[in-house]
Amino acid sequence: MDTNALIPLQYALDTFYLVICGALVMWMAAGFAMLESGLVRAKNTTEILTKNVALYAVACVMYLLIGYHIMYSSPEGGILPSLGFLIGDEHAVDLVAAGGEDAPAFSKRADFFFQVVFVATAMSIVSGAVAERMKLLAFLAFAVVMTGFIYPVQGYWKWGSGFLNQAGFLDFAGSGVVHLCGAAAALAGVLLLGARRGKYGPNGQVNAIPGANLPLATLGALILWFGWFGFNGGSQLAISSIENANAVAAAFLNTNMAAAGGLLAALIVARILFGKFDLTMALNGALAGLVAITAEPVTPSALSAVLIGAVGGVLAVGGVLLLDKLKIDDPVGAIAVHGLSGIWGLLAVPLTNDGGSFTAQLLGIVCIFGWVFSASLIVWAILKAVMGVRVDAEDEYTGVDIAECGMEAYPEFTRKS
Repeated sequence: MDTNALIPLQYALDTFYLVICGALVMWMAAGFAMLESGLVRAKNTTEILTKNVALYAVACVMYLLIGYHIMYSSPEGGILPSLGFLIGDEHAVDLVAAGGEDAPAFSKRADFFFQVVFVATAMSIVSGAVAERMKLLAFLAFAVVMTGFIYPVQGYWKWGSGFLNQAGFLDFAGSGVVHLCGAAAALAGVLLLGARRGKYGPNGQVNAIPGANLPLATLGALILWFGWFGFNGGSQLAISSIENANAVAAAFLNTNMAAAGGLLAALIVARILFGKFDLTMALNGALAGLVAITAEPVTPSALSAVLIGAVGGVLAVGGVLLLDKLKIDDPVGAIAVHGLSGIWGLLAVPLTNDGGSFTAQLLGIVCIFGWVFSASLIVWAILKAVMGVRVDAEDEYTGVDIAECGMEAYPEFTRKS
């Protein structure tokens, strides 16, 4: 059979695969919304749901306008990407059919759709960390800059042929580009925002502020677990050959096993530390395992994936406790889960991938964190000076649902008919 005749079929199959995986990752937006709304108090539920649906829309529009062009329009590499607008024309049929090394493997529109849901994921990490005390308008203003500029610049450095890619930095699906990026932006925001009132007392006292709906939080974590198969499996970007099909299968399997390892490790550590099996730590352990394996889900064995995920789960528990010691208030544990486990996942790459080096991985970690944290800190500081980023004490006490959205998620609990 003429191999050229297979090119349109391969293009169609890989495009279809990328679109389906993009849809799986888009479903993670529902996971973040459910997880975060379950881990905050009932009086702040409507506002955090609004943030999650609005940030997804902001990410889509800003990435279309400038973000995608920043990430993928400077093939010469380097530090500074080119600036421009929109995503350009679709690939010509003749160009695809001609084949060859320069022929595109899948639709540009499919690539944009797959990439944009990663941008929204990074911004969703910020949402949970600043929950229950941030002004909605300030958050959305930051989302415009984060998804249109801050994220695409460091994304260009790795995935758009920038200097990190040239230096040999490996990040298969985004432990650094997505998760460490989101955690760094969140940390900058939390430091300027401050802790929720009543979270920390004198003499290092930490007051627990339980979430309102743990069944909803559990559902959210399972949705994220499900969507992560598209996150990691789709990052192979193709499935139409034996090699790619095997890589996709490995990515799916290892993603699942890392989540399981992270959950069990976090559950055990929490039992040892607290004397109880802590559900929230278990959920964050699973997510931490997923974050850790995202840097390289193809080359590890299934057992190695369990161990990589388990270390991520332990780091998530330890990270949550450490941040509380430092009085850095993160209601959902996002900074620990996506930051510490993201760093661990990047450092673990050379353990299973011979093409990786610890030097290149450390370079990537420092550059991504340094850029995103510093740029975010500047943007948050400007927003704080211009419009303020925190609701006042009375609105925080009564709940940001009424103050920011004018409605409650559970009105029958607070109003009598």
